[in-house]
Amino acid sequence: MSNPHTSRRRFLAGLGATGTAALLSGCVTSTSSSKSSSDGAVTLQSNVSAPQAKAAMEDLVAAYGKKGTGDVNLNTVAAETFRTQLPTYLTSANPPDVYTWYPGSVADAYAKKNLLLGLDDLWGSSELKGYSKALHSLCTSSSGKKVFVPATYYWWGMFYRKSNFAKWGVSEPKSWDDFLDLCDKLKSKGVAPIGLGAGGNTAWVASAWFDYLDIRINGAVYHRELLAGKHRFDDPEVRKVFDRWQEVLPYFDPNGTAGAFQDATTALLNGRSGMMLIGTFFADAAPKDALDDIDFFRFPIIDPKVPLAEEAPTDGYFASARTGRKDGVLDLLGYLATAEAQEIYIKGSSGTVLPCHPDAKDSGTPLVQKGRKHIEEAAEITQFFNRDSSDALQPTADTALTKFLAKPKEIGSILTDWQREAEKIWNA
Repeated sequence: MSNPHTSRRRFLAGLGATGTAALLSGCVTSTSSSKSSSDGAVTLQSNVSAPQAKAAMEDLVAAYGKKGTGDVNLNTVAAETFRTQLPTYLTSANPPDVYTWYPGSVADAYAKKNLLLGLDDLWGSSELKGYSKALHSLCTSSSGKKVFVPATYYWWGMFYRKSNFAKWGVSEPKSWDDFLDLCDKLKSKGVAPIGLGAGGNTAWVASAWFDYLDIRINGAVYHRELLAGKHRFDDPEVRKVFDRWQEVLPYFDPNGTAGAFQDATTALLNGRSGMMLIGTFFADAAPKDALDDIDFFRFPIIDPKVPLAEEAPTDGYFASARTGRKDGVLDLLGYLATAEAQEIYIKGSSGTVLPCHPDAKDSGTPLVQKGRKHIEEAAEITQFFNRDSSDALQPTADTALTKFLAKPKEIGSILTDWQREAEKIWNA
């Protein structure tokens, strides 16, 4: 790449965020090779359940309906229910047609089981040809077929309220030592320095800490290889991740594994905690009047020799291979790939995501401008634990990391158990 900055920008001209809730009734039945009926509207199964994001999805479906080329029924499912039920949806006798989910290794895992509709013809259209090479690659299965349509991307960071930092007389840290000093200052003021929200059904939030510590200590290449089974979770390199994590454990909210990330978000906004490692999707549940007060800083650098990596997950859509409404599905996906559709979603949501379409406009807020720059400065981009591995591997992380947070001194046996459970997934 002759111009790394430009190349990264093109890479990022598509990475994303989505979220939606009202449980599906009667659409999913027992496993078989049946296809969904060719009659009726296309079913869009969505996990976009935060209030603002859900409303944005409804705006998107309404806009598509006005085109008059097809009808869509939007089924919004609570995000954690969606994640656990997705394999059932895809293998059911009467599957939903289109799904909000993730590209890369997650989509590929389903494509390898012949569960996803091939989208090569759609990607041959002028609309999708203009997407970045990185997005073309991210949306291609290991068999070489396109299986995904990207819509938006977002970033993770250490988020906080500017007014609270000002009130407490603290500022963004520039190094790991600065970060520890910041935690000390917040704790001395009676504030829980770090919120988590790994309780309830959102234990996966803790994976962000594992991801970031690993890419800061061992680098993004090692991290991806580890999640692909090319390294072991009980390797000395992984142990270093937890040694460093133990340095900050005393600063975590003691209720960090008691409530879901939505509870932790409320605590952050109310000033009961100081900061939180989270993705911008959390802002879809924040009051509109709080958005201008939200800021973030980069997860602290630990080893300056390790190439800078950031988590910038892409969101979008794939479709069931068993759909009986292929023409309608392709028409809907073609619309969702347009700049118009992505701008409608951004306008209706909190506006903290970036569009994948190279011609689509983002919200232009100072937070989004800072976020775009934050991602473009990275030498490497990772997605998130399950997105860089598989949905099947995520529960092994949830179990291991929850145990670590409860009993950090037992990390040796925890990593041994994690490796054993991961091998079952890799060898399946």
